Amino acid sequence: MKLFLDSVLTYSSRLIALAVGLLAILPLVYLALRAVDADSAPLGYLLSVRGLEVISRSVVLMVAVMGGALALGVPFAWFTSRTDLPYRRVWLALGLVPMVTPTYLIGVTYIFAFGPRGMVQGWLEPLGVERLPPIYGLFGAALVLTLCTFPYVVLPLRAAFMQVTPRLEEAAADLGAGRWQVFWRVILPPCYPAILSGVILAGIYSLSDFGAAAIMRYNNFTQVIYLQYTNSFDRNRGAVLALVLVLITFALLLVERRAAHRIEHITTGSPEAARTVRLGRWRVPALAFCSLIVGMGVVVPLVVLVQWLTTHNVSRAVDYNPLTLTLNTFGVSAVTAILGTALAIPLVVLMRRSSAWAGWLGRLSYVGYMLPGIVVGLAVVFFATRYLPALYQTFPVFIIAYVMRFLPISIGATQNAFAQVNPRLEESAYSLGALGWQVVARIMLPLARSGILSGAVLFFLAVMKELPIALMLAPTGFHTLSYRIWSAYQEAIFSQIGLPGLLLMLVSTLSIVFILRQE
Repeated sequence: MKLFLDSVLTYSSRLIALAVGLLAILPLVYLALRAVDADSAPLGYLLSVRGLEVISRSVVLMVAVMGGALALGVPFAWFTSRTDLPYRRVWLALGLVPMVTPTYLIGVTYIFAFGPRGMVQGWLEPLGVERLPPIYGLFGAALVLTLCTFPYVVLPLRAAFMQVTPRLEEAAADLGAGRWQVFWRVILPPCYPAILSGVILAGIYSLSDFGAAAIMRYNNFTQVIYLQYTNSFDRNRGAVLALVLVLITFALLLVERRAAHRIEHITTGSPEAARTVRLGRWRVPALAFCSLIVGMGVVVPLVVLVQWLTTHNVSRAVDYNPLTLTLNTFGVSAVTAILGTALAIPLVVLMRRSSAWAGWLGRLSYVGYMLPGIVVGLAVVFFATRYLPALYQTFPVFIIAYVMRFLPISIGATQNAFAQVNPRLEESAYSLGALGWQVVARIMLPLARSGILSGAVLFFLAVMKELPIALMLAPTGFHTLSYRIWSAYQEAIFSQIGLPGLLLMLVSTLSIVFILRQE
């Protein structure tokens, strides 16, 4: 009976993994079909001055965000991991909040705060300042995206800093190296792969993000693709641009993968904890640096949202039920996160068993995460209207689109959680006669529970803040917080952004605290 059950579960896992892989490649199939149907006009647009300008603007934004994430991420990771910075766990939690806050929400608050006639200009008007420089364009988009992506550098780098054995630092100090020499020559070099991985993730995010570019009116890939799909009958041009985005993303991932292969063990097997570095006279600059990041990423949006919420016309402007809106958002996010986590576990189990085809399916599952949400949504619309018209704009299709988009979050979290389990426990269970499903259910899942749960929380947050899929595929009359924020921005009714925005930031903060408690 046990052998039969093990066989059934094994074949079921393979079917689930195959279904996940097929779902993952749907956006690429959609883009390929559009590109094949295209005539020479979209290709001509790609090689035209306008097309090359879109590509160059996207690359410039990507480079700016990667540079900004590097400049903010390295010192912030150092201060919050290895120094005696006061309340460093609090600074870490608050500094990571922008990572799980929608870029369109931060962008809208920044326009209100730092726009030519914004809140700051009003404060400076008694001093004769009648107008501030415009925040729109490259500067505004890069600023918002940098604040939202520098945590991608902080998280892996912070872990790498904590793994550097203190014996290397002590040996360098005994040889006469100063504090800065120890940092630059001993601590930082082993962490280069982690830095590169985080910087590339920041670059990929900047390529696929829609909210910041749309709010700041910066015509990069996602903004132009959205305009092509919404304002033009020629969707082939948008598909060609999306394929170029995919090629750039794959190139970045190839660089990151090569760097990952070069990662060497940076510990010596010593159980010693990493040495805490005293800041001394650098304590005040470190506090000022962390205060600036938290102020820009958390305090400024929070102040603007509270002001919108407390405006006198808020009761007249609000035309929605906040409770229904919140329940809709939390409900669909929770269901999708549970489904995504459940689908990721069998795929990761097969990948751990050195199954080549499962490894390829795992890699294919990342396609949806690399593409803009608008492309994933349009791929789902294309196939649903053609082959499953009865399910179009229903909850199953709506949830499937979210799963396609964010499944890699659960896959990555589950892989990392399983990797933390001592392989000797797994080997011992097999040697005692345990079957595959018993090892997974009784050893792997209980020990990896915290990591898997953290991945589910990140999945929940990603669904909660996703905008394009909510705009395109939500069932009729079903609105989410992200949909309400975007609609209020389009209608210039900013008082309606206050409550939904505060709810998103509150949930984001609580989720970051929960994830850090699992560390």
